[in-house]
Formats: sequence, C-alpha cells, structure tokens
Amino acid sequence: MAETLELVPKVKKIVKLLDSKKALDIRAINIAGQSALTDYFVICSASNIPHVQSLCDDVEEMMSKELGIEPRRIEGYQSANWVLLDFNDIIVHIFYKESRQYYALDKLWSDGISLDISDVVVP
Repeated sequence: MAETLELVPKVKKIVKLLDSKKALDIRAINIAGQSALTDYFVICSASNIPHVQSLCDDVEEMMSKELGIEPRRIEGYQSANWVLLDFNDIIVHIFYKESRQYYALDKLWSDGISLDISDVVVP
C-alpha cells in the first residue's frame, strides 16, 4: 500500500467529485491499520439506481483521465445496489441509499479514522 499521506489528496479528489455530482452522506475512512485490503474507503449514497451508475462512471473516468489510475475491479455495477470500485489503495463504495442502511458498512468500519473532508464538501 502507498504511504497514507500521499493518498489523502486522491481521496479528497474523489470526495469532491462525488459531492459535485450530488452523492449523499459522503465519508472517507482511513482503515490502513485495520485491513490489508486497502488504506481508504470512500463511502457514499445515491438517490436511485441510475445515479449509482452515473457516480461510478464519473469516478472511474476522473481517476483514469486525471490521475492515470484504472480500477483493479468494479463489482455490482449491473444491479447498482452497491457498487465497489477497487483502486488498490482506495476502495470507493457507492450505495443505493436503502442498501447502505442494510449493509451498514459505516458501522462495520467504525474503528477506522474518519478523514476530515469538510474542505471539499459543500454544505
């Protein structure tokens, strides 16, 4: 995994994009000390299935075009209840809002350190 501090600008870039595309309840969690899977989770909700897919497309395109990073894998795109974009050191979870409540990923990883994203999220 990459050094955590150098990942923060990438995480915030993802958060800013999601916020600009009307994603709901965005969170960024540092789980580097708790998981060998990744260093950061970015979690958000969308208001409907097309919105989930659109957010996924936008994140994938931005990461590719602006940062030259392709996802290692994308899971759940067709059903769009929970889409996972795996960028190795950062995993983005985009939930249909009811699915997020059901899976409670935020609660599962509550021991992680929440990243302050107030400087990139418009209130």
